[in-house]
Amino acid sequence: MTVFKDLIGKIIDIEISGKNFYSGILVDCGLDILVLYMGRSQRFYYIPTVHIQRVKEAKTDPYSDVYELPEEKPIEPDSSAISFRGILTNAKGRFVEVYVTGNKSIHGYLTSIMNNHFVFYSPIYKTVFISMDHVKWLIPYPEHSAPYSINNQTLPASPASIPLARSFEDQCKKLENQLVVIDGGDSGEKIGLLQKVSNNQLTLITAERDIVYRNLEHVKTIHFA
Repeated sequence: MTVFKDLIGKIIDIEISGKNFYSGILVDCGLDILVLYMGRSQRFYYIPTVHIQRVKEAKTDPYSDVYELPEEKPIEPDSSAISFRGILTNAKGRFVEVYVTGNKSIHGYLTSIMNNHFVFYSPIYKTVFISMDHVKWLIPYPEHSAPYSINNQTLPASPASIPLARSFEDQCKKLENQLVVIDGGDSGEKIGLLQKVSNNQLTLITAERDIVYRNLEHVKTIHFA
């Protein structure tokens, strides 16, 4: 039983890393994940607890008229105990929205779940490797819908074949000598030639030929440029 069990069915205020604040009904919880239903947007947020800064029961309910729960959650656990990895596994092949950093989310679908990262196919960014440690939340799309209203037939039946590794560090090593984008390229120092991955450090050569060393523990996503 988690410390949040008594709050299930109640409207709570939650703060997530990065000064993100949300209010919604707590519909489920596990040792490492909460499920929050946002009545106004009618979406379920699957939030790893590692990024939760604060939780409290809401004192007032300004949106009581929009908090009518659907009969079923979009992603149901395989057992009574919900977990982050279990949710990722059950979301495989389904269109979802994933938020890791900055002011934008990534839309697409999970294709493979590894030890500490997963492989994500985005119509915009193509194949992206996402560290599980940095996922702030995941939102499933309604069933039978797709990002950007793209017809399913226009998406590849299986994304481009890229050798996969069990760990995020080993996966990055497979991208050595390739042009890559880190964390969505939110700065010029996160786009360049991945020269080397060693001892939990990435060595990146930027367009200006600067050599940047980056701690792998703080790399959230990486994909081909």
